[in-house]
Amino acid sequence: MKIDEIYMHEALKEAKKAFEEDEVPVGAVIVHERKIIARAHNQIRRLHDPTAHAEMLAITQAADYIRNERLINTSLYVTIEPCTMCTGAMVLARISRLIYGASEPKTGACGSVVDIASLKKLNHRIKVTKHVLSDKCGFFLKEFFKSKRFHTS
Repeated sequence: MKIDEIYMHEALKEAKKAFEEDEVPVGAVIVHERKIIARAHNQIRRLHDPTAHAEMLAITQAADYIRNERLINTSLYVTIEPCTMCTGAMVLARISRLIYGASEPKTGACGSVVDIASLKKLNHRIKVTKHVLSDKCGFFLKEFFKSKRFHTS
C-alpha cells in the first residue's frame, strides 16, 4: 500500500466518525515528518459552527502541535476536495501538500469549481494530489445523502 493511501485510510476513519454523528462525513489528518499531528472530522452541527469543517479543525490542531501558525512541510489528507474557506486556510497556513479523495463538483476549490490551491496571484501554492481512494472516500458521502433523501421522502 502506498503511503498516501495509508494516511487517507486514517482520514476515512475520521469521516466514519462524522457519519456516525450525523455530520456530513468528511475526515482529515495532517502529517508532519511522517507522523500524524492532527486528525478531525466535520463538527458543524455539533458545534453550531459553519466553519467547523474537518480541515479547519485539523489546521488548528496542527498549528497548536507545532506551536506555529505556519504549517510548513506538512501534508493534509482529506476525504473530499476542500471548499474555498478550507483551501484559503491551507494557503494561509502554508501547507505544502494536499491529498484528497473524492472531487466536489459543487464547492471544490482545488480544480472543480475554482483552483485556489494553485492560484498564481497568491503568495503560496499547494501541491495537490487528487483521487486517492476516491471510491472509498465517496462512499460515506453517498450513503449519508442517500439516507437524508430517504428520510425526507
